[in-house]
Amino acid sequence: MIPDYYSIAQVADILSISKETLRRWDNNGSLKPQRHPNNNYRVYHRSQLERFEQAQLLFNSDWDEELTTKPTRPYKLVELFAGTGGLALGMEKAGFESVLLNEIDKHACNTLRKNRPEWNVVEGDISQIDFTEYHNKIDILSGGFPCQAFSYAGKKLGFEDTRGTLFFEFARAVKETNPKVIVAENVRGLLKHDNGNTLESIKSVIDELGYELVEPRVLKAVFYQVPQKRERLILVGIRKDLADFVKFYWPSPYHRIMTMRDALKKGELFDCDVPKSEGQKYPERKAEILKLIPEGGYWRDLPDDLQREYMKKSYFLGGGKTGMARRLAWDDPSLTLTCSPAQKQTERCHPSETRPLTVREYARVQTFPDNWEFTGPLTAQYKQIGNAVPVNLAYALGRALVRLLNDIELINEHSVKLEKEKIMEQLPLQIM
Repeated sequence: MIPDYYSIAQVADILSISKETLRRWDNNGSLKPQRHPNNNYRVYHRSQLERFEQAQLLFNSDWDEELTTKPTRPYKLVELFAGTGGLALGMEKAGFESVLLNEIDKHACNTLRKNRPEWNVVEGDISQIDFTEYHNKIDILSGGFPCQAFSYAGKKLGFEDTRGTLFFEFARAVKETNPKVIVAENVRGLLKHDNGNTLESIKSVIDELGYELVEPRVLKAVFYQVPQKRERLILVGIRKDLADFVKFYWPSPYHRIMTMRDALKKGELFDCDVPKSEGQKYPERKAEILKLIPEGGYWRDLPDDLQREYMKKSYFLGGGKTGMARRLAWDDPSLTLTCSPAQKQTERCHPSETRPLTVREYARVQTFPDNWEFTGPLTAQYKQIGNAVPVNLAYALGRALVRLLNDIELINEHSVKLEKEKIMEQLPLQIM
């Protein structure tokens, strides 16, 4: 059900603007919040947002229809830089069969093996792996290659010129497997990395490999049933012999924004409260200071003397530094998770308890199921979760890719039918 009222924070997320911009619109009368009839909170009614394109996408979403998407046959997937399985798990849920997953981190590999013993997890350096046995045998090759600077800034590099970067290994795997579709995910920063030259080089290589690149898009996890303000840049390439006959459609958004309450409490996302688990601890003095931070607040909500004590030299530097001494809020999504919830620059303090989020709380914010177990020391578990693609985001993307491959199957079926008809037409002539 689409909600009637939206909080200021939710509207900022939906419209991709800051709360400060909303306050400015409130002051000049262009968009003023109203009082909620039940609790007197300042909110926006759905009718106030319908003039915005971003809100229209939310209100008129095809999410429920897309949720019924099923593959017409089992589609095979090779995933590189697989991490702890966020992307693979979402793709599995969409109907993909992983035939190989490569990852260099031993703890992440152990996590994959523990949860999916049947998966072919290949641990080690990607540069040492031969992918040729999968040539023309897989439907999709996917992976989130680390964004390394290329050697010759400012030039549109060819395939060979990217040698020495992990993108070269991704491209080599594409060349050796010849999948119908390729999918790459990365941080939003790749758009502007090296003044955009890195992305231009990537586009050039994808073209050289024989793939038509769909215009890259940043997907915001909050629109895909993920209670987190995480953003991932997604690149989808369709093999050129297929690209003219099909079109890729990005996944539709879910009809509401999930929050920390959805993540940690029984409700729409999970059928029970978050299970107890291990978690990092704050040093005593840090805990004393963070205890004074209100729900949803950060270091500027402290008395000035404590601001100076906590921030030290950073107190005098510019920028909001809103991640420091940050307490999450029950009715807002989490900020983007990092590899450590207790790190000073990127704290993720529990909404009502003065402690970092636990491992299972971290996992829920990334929409991992409670039965997905993480291996290794505590720091390694946080790192695995913090680096993952949110499972529900991957699931939504996976459904969109299934629809694309289903359309490609129709092309193949049509081609086979035409070939048979052509043969049948020639048979009488051959007999004569």
